[in-house]
Parts: sequence; C-alpha cells; structure tokens
Amino acid sequence: MDNYKTIYFFAPHAEENNEIITHLSDIFSGLGIETVQSTEEADIIASIGGDGDFLQAVRKNGFRDDCVYLGIAVDDSNYFYVDFHYREIDMLKEAFKQDDVDVRNYPALKVTINDNKPSYCLNEFTLRSSIIKTIKMDVYINDFLFEQFNGDGILAATPTGSTGYNKSLGGAVVDPLIQAMQVTELASVNNNTHRTLGTSFLLNRERPLTLLIDKNVDYYPIMSLDNEALSVRNTEKVEIGLSDKFIKTLKLKNNTFWHKAQRNFL
Repeated sequence: MDNYKTIYFFAPHAEENNEIITHLSDIFSGLGIETVQSTEEADIIASIGGDGDFLQAVRKNGFRDDCVYLGIAVDDSNYFYVDFHYREIDMLKEAFKQDDVDVRNYPALKVTINDNKPSYCLNEFTLRSSIIKTIKMDVYINDFLFEQFNGDGILAATPTGSTGYNKSLGGAVVDPLIQAMQVTELASVNNNTHRTLGTSFLLNRERPLTLLIDKNVDYYPIMSLDNEALSVRNTEKVEIGLSDKFIKTLKLKNNTFWHKAQRNFL
C-alpha cells in the first residue's frame, strides 16, 4: 500500500459520524496515511455509510480514475460497493498492514443526451415517461435499428449495477469481470401491434445503445444516473455505452463480488 499516502473521508452525515471519522483518521495515520481536507489531495477517498454514499462519493468527485475509493459501513447491513465495516475496523487495519487488499476496477456507463456533454454512472441509467402513458422509442445498437420499443422505459446497468433494480426486473446478475452493459425493459408492450425482444440482453464496449424518442408525444422523460435524478427538457436522443473510465476500489482479497452476492441474496 506504499502508493497511498493521503485519505479524504467523504461523510454526508458527518455530524453523526464525527467520532468515527476521528477514530479512522487516527488508524490511517498509524498506517502512514494522512487525512487531508481536500479530495484533490487524496490518494484514497473513503465513503462513510452505505452504497448510496459510495456512489455519491464517486459522482461528487467527478469519477476520478487517478485515486482509489474505499467504502466503510457504519451499520450492520451488507452492501455491494462497500467492502469494510466500522464494527470490524481491526480487520481493515490488519489488511492494510499485511497488504491483504486488492484494487478492483469497475467500469462506468457514459450517457449522452441530445449531443450534450456526457454524464457518467457506476450503477445504472434509467429512462421512463413522466406522464401516465407508455413511451415509444427506436432502439439502435450501433447504427442498426434493433427494435421499436413501447412500454414504461429502459434500464441500462453495469455488471455491478446488475444486482439492483435490474435484478428486480428479472435481469441477470453479471460477473464484473465481463465488460458488458445490460439492457432491461421496463414493462414493454407485446401484442400484434408492438413487439420487443422481451428479455434483457448484454452489449459489449463496441456496441453502444441509442434511443430515439418518438417526437409525436411530449413524454417529459424522467432519467436517473445511479441515485441522482436527471432532468433535460425536449429529450430526443440518448446514447449509452460503456465508457473508458474505470473506478478503482479497495477490497479484501477474499471478498469477491460473488461472496457479496451470496451474503445479500442466499
């Protein structure tokens, strides 16, 4: 762990966790890692809380790929992005001392709306109509018109995001070692007039997805990037694909994605 000399604690609920942050700061200082007050100075950005706090830490720091992110939970819940628990702080300390920590790379999705500046998400992107009406879209894979969608909306998830909303929609849980984006329908209409694939499918990095929204109705689409809502007026085109950005996280060597899947679901 010689490459990491500084740490910043990202704590949305700092007032509740002041004592914890002070304790953690002392522990990392003993490991030769000093606490800094600016994320720009940090080699490690540590989120204090759950998966939502971890996602905020990544987003509010611009999906930096020149640092590593570390998630520390303060309750007894199991998470997917958060690898460490404050109640097991001695295990974290020993892991750092014995260099028993690995760096894991998570791919981020790149989302471009109406040719605007791209946005990124680590978990999932969703698009749906905000009016009580199904939304119609032409779905392109690369430049190929794959289907004409009619339904509640579309979700695109990273492999790590596959365990969230995607799974509740019947999508597959995908190993993060597979560099693919999963596309899942939200309540598609399938009858003699409208037809979609009707199941989730995976696209690799070379196959971006483009959604062209029907212009005959103003759907006022609601979009989300991870746990953040995104509002863009007059949305006509949305391009989604795996980006070249990889978020680096610290994890215990014996705590794989599938260990977490077992703890959360079995």
